[in-house]
Amino acid sequence: MRGVFAFLLLFALLPFLPLGVWRAFLLDVGLFVLLFTALALSWDLVARTGQLSLAHGAFFGLGAYGTGLLLPHVGTLPALALGALLAGLGALLLGSVTLRLHGLYFAIASLAFSEVLRTLALKLPFTGGPIGLPVPPPFGGGLPLAGYYLAFAVLALAVALSLWAEKSPFRLAQAACRQSEAVARVLGVRVVRVKLLSLFLGSLVAGLSGGVYAMKALFLSPYEAFSLARAVEALVIPIFGGLYTTLGPLLGGVVLVGLEQALRLWIQEGYLVVYGALLVLAILFLPKGLLGLLGGRRG
Repeated sequence: MRGVFAFLLLFALLPFLPLGVWRAFLLDVGLFVLLFTALALSWDLVARTGQLSLAHGAFFGLGAYGTGLLLPHVGTLPALALGALLAGLGALLLGSVTLRLHGLYFAIASLAFSEVLRTLALKLPFTGGPIGLPVPPPFGGGLPLAGYYLAFAVLALAVALSLWAEKSPFRLAQAACRQSEAVARVLGVRVVRVKLLSLFLGSLVAGLSGGVYAMKALFLSPYEAFSLARAVEALVIPIFGGLYTTLGPLLGGVVLVGLEQALRLWIQEGYLVVYGALLVLAILFLPKGLLGLLGGRRG
């Protein structure tokens, strides 16, 4: 818990630290760390039930497009809330059809869901199609740090949901579903309801992340908003940091997103090759993630 709160305190105070000429760059990196760490926590919330979701890119895109389309008409906070609700409705639709599937079958179904939504975003006229959709800044651009603290609020919500799931009896229901659904049913766990609630809560956070991202980018493309890379990033960060915990995705988000942005700045051409190689090595030699490494050293 101390590590989680230290993380939140650091990022809450980051804009007030003496960052010098690196201030703008570090605040941008910090915003992306906040958003993609929240996305990773939302994926981990679903993974605790044993489901491998590749739909978080879809939830991210639904939140982004819902926010981008509504922002000029209803304002910043209502647009974010409605965009997240749209992502939640998408999760309920997906879950009601597919959550009785297991393992790779659910993963394939969730990936197909993402591809369907990307195709719709490319074809529907009100989304801007392949040309894309311009998005105004939050609060009309009058608050310079609005995007950063909106991203911080999304992460704080993700952390609160993760800690609730980690510390409440709901954790036991999730663990039972993950270990054996048949045994969980014998014990009285309503398996589909637990998995659907986890997917719904995770999708809300993913939708909020997408909405804040849209206001930061000021432009949306179906190829970017519904990218498979979003879903992959959402699952890689918890695996790297430590699964089924709150602190693991926080550590993974800081290291991986920070590393990606640093390599983008220093190498530019071919930085993804270096990033991918480092990631593969880390997963091979840190099977339990950063938390496993830190726990082993303390032991």
